[in-house]
Amino acid sequence: MKLPLDFKQRTSALLGADDYERLVAALQEEPPVSIRLNKAKLSRQKGGETFLVQYEPVAWCRDGSYLPIRPAFTFDPLFHAGAYYVQEASSMFLAHVLRTLVREPVKMLDLCAAPGGKSTLARSVLPEGSLLIANEVMRNRSHVLVENLIKWGHPDAVITRNDPADFSALPAFFDVMLTDMPCSGEGMFRKDAAAITDWSVENVNSCWRRQRKILADAWPALKCGGLLIYSTCTFNKEENEENVVWIVKELGAEVLGVPVSSEWHITGNRAGMPFPVYRFLPYQTKGEGLFLAILRKTGEEKRGTMLPKKQKSGKPCGGIVPNDAFRWVEDADSYAFAVQGHTICATHKSLVDDIAWVQRYLHVLQSGLLIGETKGKDLVPNHSLAMSTALNAEAFACAEISYEQAVAYLRKETVTLDPSVHSGYVLLVYRGMPLGFVKNLGHRANNLYPTEWRIRSGRSPEGLSLGW
Repeated sequence: MKLPLDFKQRTSALLGADDYERLVAALQEEPPVSIRLNKAKLSRQKGGETFLVQYEPVAWCRDGSYLPIRPAFTFDPLFHAGAYYVQEASSMFLAHVLRTLVREPVKMLDLCAAPGGKSTLARSVLPEGSLLIANEVMRNRSHVLVENLIKWGHPDAVITRNDPADFSALPAFFDVMLTDMPCSGEGMFRKDAAAITDWSVENVNSCWRRQRKILADAWPALKCGGLLIYSTCTFNKEENEENVVWIVKELGAEVLGVPVSSEWHITGNRAGMPFPVYRFLPYQTKGEGLFLAILRKTGEEKRGTMLPKKQKSGKPCGGIVPNDAFRWVEDADSYAFAVQGHTICATHKSLVDDIAWVQRYLHVLQSGLLIGETKGKDLVPNHSLAMSTALNAEAFACAEISYEQAVAYLRKETVTLDPSVHSGYVLLVYRGMPLGFVKNLGHRANNLYPTEWRIRSGRSPEGLSLGW
């Protein structure tokens, strides 16, 4: 691995010559592989405990594990069912931060959310009753974010595609704001050769300026007393400690800390500044490079910045909701159902007003639970329902399918079911985990898996090594 001379000089000055050589040696090694289990789904499945195979745990995230090798995740139906997320271990430190500092329901914004690793993690650890807004400004990346959050299955999430400045229309709305910043990517050198090619001092300078603009644009949407979690996947102090100093002085914030174990080998402030930050260096921690700081917004809300009280309206209006929609959702009485065009959706009643404000001011790609679409007198179940933890699986005929059938289904191919399976909409299940719907016509079954999500690889799977 040939690293730029400017990077060597700058990073040696930051870390010291010996630690820089240790970093270079670590960058020559294969990066560790880690996953994070979706306990909300696994705990609901009969026999779900058999999925909770423990490899080496990720110390700062109780749901994370390292794998001894990297299997072919593309060909694992449980991956597509949202049973786990493939996530870099250092990024899972967010779980420790949120579990330590967030004890009551909150409204949280993940401002730069794609592909969705930190959003799915946040949605798992936030207290129930919380609302997560996951935002991505880039159109192509926002589609990946939608897919990953749908597969994760928590109904209390909204996905938006907005510029950071758009959030100023929601002043003092959020209790927690995560800014996982676009950065120079030094911490990803061993996983992404393009990150080395693209690196330059000019790019570093461009990044820290862009990061400050993003923060300034979105800052009004954070409540005074609210938490800002600032992170990058880079090493340099300009995008890290120096930006923290700028946030404190220019935006108004205080830096917070969380307890960490010395056994985690997380490095602190390397820029000689007297406040806590969390640096993950590949030669010390088992993961990629990450920087994280936690800040609390100080000051008082300016008069006129709070959103006006919205009169409660009960159920959202729209039309008559088919009876099947209520049967298909567990604990349906806790949801407000609505008809939006031909789509039937549901939102927890406690979140209706908050989501209404979001829909009023932002470009919403997905909100709450999509149940199905009406076609004539028929209600066709949406794939989001199959993925959701709110699914009432007992409302459907279920068919347990083999591994070969599951891969065929995920390729959007024809799946032949046993003649004993009821006709109509059938929920396909793989190892107890809902995988999606088909419409069984007896002689054949129409595959309802989303076309844009299908497995495109034509090669034959060679088996899995996940141990489940």
